[in-house]
Amino acid sequence: MRNTRTTTGIQPQVQTLTDLQLRHLLRRVLFGFTQKEIALFLGKSLSEILDLLLTAGGNPTPPLNNYGTTSLPDPSVPFGQTWVNAPYDGTTNGLRTTSYKSWWIGQVLNQSTSIHEKMILFWHNHFATETQDIADARYVYKHHNVLRKYALGNFKEMVKEVTRDPAMLRYLNGFLNTKTSPDENYARELQELFTLGKGPKVQYTEADVKAAARILTGYVVNAASISSSFDPTRHDTGNKQFSSYYNNKVIVGKAGAAGATETDELIDMLFLQEETAAYLCRKLYRFFVYYEIDAATEANVIQPLASIFRSSGFEIKPVLKALFSSEHFFDPVNRAGLIKSPIDYVVGFCKEFGIVFPPSSNLATQYLMQDYLRVQAANMQQNIGDPPSVSGWPAYYQEPQFHELWINSDTLPRRNQLTDTLITTGYTRNGFKLGVDLLIYVGKMKNPENPNLLIQEATENLCAIAFPLEVIQFLKSILLSGQSSDSYWTDAWNGYLANPTNLVARNLVLNRLTSLFKYLLNLPEYQLS
Repeated sequence: MRNTRTTTGIQPQVQTLTDLQLRHLLRRVLFGFTQKEIALFLGKSLSEILDLLLTAGGNPTPPLNNYGTTSLPDPSVPFGQTWVNAPYDGTTNGLRTTSYKSWWIGQVLNQSTSIHEKMILFWHNHFATETQDIADARYVYKHHNVLRKYALGNFKEMVKEVTRDPAMLRYLNGFLNTKTSPDENYARELQELFTLGKGPKVQYTEADVKAAARILTGYVVNAASISSSFDPTRHDTGNKQFSSYYNNKVIVGKAGAAGATETDELIDMLFLQEETAAYLCRKLYRFFVYYEIDAATEANVIQPLASIFRSSGFEIKPVLKALFSSEHFFDPVNRAGLIKSPIDYVVGFCKEFGIVFPPSSNLATQYLMQDYLRVQAANMQQNIGDPPSVSGWPAYYQEPQFHELWINSDTLPRRNQLTDTLITTGYTRNGFKLGVDLLIYVGKMKNPENPNLLIQEATENLCAIAFPLEVIQFLKSILLSGQSSDSYWTDAWNGYLANPTNLVARNLVLNRLTSLFKYLLNLPEYQLS
């Protein structure tokens, strides 16, 4: 097949992973990984590893009032208590929204050895909403919990719950959709973005959008209970006729509370279309494997995964397990083929270097430091909670650049500046310094006194691609400060270990390490996953 990257498919990969394959898997499904996590998986079969990775995490405690010490105290929520069920307060809603975003970064930072947190980000991009448009942090948090609940669950049930979710009803005007004034916004995105997608095989019509909008009339939101409900008096009870694309389906209009069941019939109809499964599998593929889907990948990967998706009743785990078990996923052409998203980059860096954050007992500073990361990622074009539109972030769908959109003349210097700062001076707030302790990081390596093995371990841990010999030699020259003998570094390291309170010995080692890691982290290879 011409212009084909690879003809591998979803046939299972061998059950024993090499170290390189294990790291590839963890880079894609986690936000960075630690050496403890590598050790956890060593010796386990691929099936055992995936069972652990595909186990959903627990339900975390909700976000808290971390802003109570500001000039805008929350009138109904004391400092350190949660605001998620409190009455709406327009004065502090912005602070609550920032609290939510900081809290979410905290969940990602403290991810278990599970794909759960990364799947929540995937679904946030798929069912994209914007906190600024929803304009109530309580609804935003409730929507997040829907994504958390179904992240590894049933996609069809997830669509049903998202459709009735009060945040989504506000975001796409569902609560304004009535029999006298139908609003087509959600009806269109339900088909175009959330289930079927676009393409030559998707042939629904404008009339189908209008019919779906009529079905979805009647939903209202209640700010007091932070919930949605169905109001039969606002519902269009007429029959809804669909086009030949939907086999001329007629959904019979219903009066009273039964009108809400039309929504389930609509979603059932959408899920009978084969493209619904294929569309979702393509989005998963682009998020976890590679942005380009050629004819071979469509035939050998997407369509078999879509078949698994349909036969499982739209359960998400079987699709993920088949993908991450496949020969295609571990094909060398798919390694180091994605540019890290800003969230992946920022959080992964902190995980890889074991950066210590303030404890929960220091709540205000803990949230400040987590929000510092959120702001850094936002400056790199990924503001968690606020993708730029209902389509999500362009890097996940915009042809032909896709993930290349993450890197430009503005965002790349911001990436380098973040790692430079945290490697050197650190970031200090409220007397707490956030940064990398290179002496601790390198001290945990297997052979830190050996410059060759130190550089080998550092590059394997931090980069998904092997370096040519000339790059390795240059990295070594940084560590050796231009000296020709390995003993220069060995003597310096051992001298520091023998007398760690000696500032001269300590600074000699630390300055060399700082120069080495600043250079390494600014290389293009560190941007890849």
